Amino acid sequence: MNQMKFAIIGTGNMGSAIVDGFLKTGLIPAKNIFVTDQRPQPLEYFKAKGVGTSTNNSEAVEFADVIIIAVKPHFVKTVLTEIKPKLSVNRQILISIAGGITISDIEEVTGKMPIFRVIPNTAIAIQESMTCIADAYTSKPQQDLVLSIFDQLGKTVFIAEDMMMAATVLGSCGTAYALRYLRASMEGGIEMGFTAELAKTIASQTALGAAKILLQSGNHPEAEIDKVTTPKGITIAGLNEMEHNGFTSSIIKGLLKAFDVRVKK
Repeated sequence: MNQMKFAIIGTGNMGSAIVDGFLKTGLIPAKNIFVTDQRPQPLEYFKAKGVGTSTNNSEAVEFADVIIIAVKPHFVKTVLTEIKPKLSVNRQILISIAGGITISDIEEVTGKMPIFRVIPNTAIAIQESMTCIADAYTSKPQQDLVLSIFDQLGKTVFIAEDMMMAATVLGSCGTAYALRYLRASMEGGIEMGFTAELAKTIASQTALGAAKILLQSGNHPEAEIDKVTTPKGITIAGLNEMEHNGFTSSIIKGLLKAFDVRVKK
């Protein structure tokens, strides 16, 4: 993998996060990364890190074995049309992280070639992304390659493409929902007497620990909840009060509302 060359077209929040993840892990050497953008600031930032930079997307495609399309969804077809003459169907892999853009949308412009549709989240910048992948016209070695790339940047799963909308809501939008829970926990902590900084530390580490328990044990959440809910205890009192006020229901309704909005777009 260290010998492969990567082009990232678009260095917005997600594109930049991917490049930063590559650099922080040492997964891809800076000299094997080429980024493009129309804005000077991100190009200056990555150039200082030894990454190749340009405003010319075709130049990036000629450089790369793996091309990551990280522009806003409404620019994807324009970019694909621009780079199509430089694409090598037999040599290159195309990865799109643009939300809502299907493999069929891409194929309409590029024709049949190895295509991966990838939904990471912003935690990719700290190598903790939940990344979901769908693919078409790919080989097992290509699948293994893409899996190995994103596994270095968090946890990765292959899913059916018709589940990508749901994956976006649960895994990508889910970051915001988890952070909103943490903000609420902080506010409760402040009301109980902690400083904002200390409340953030306690709530964040607690949530991190809870998530790791599930990932490492494989247990259902309720099995772990049972371990900390004693009869007439404070944990069950808090949980029941939250449920009386629609805690679980509001989360499910929020997820389904986001999914419904996404599907209608």
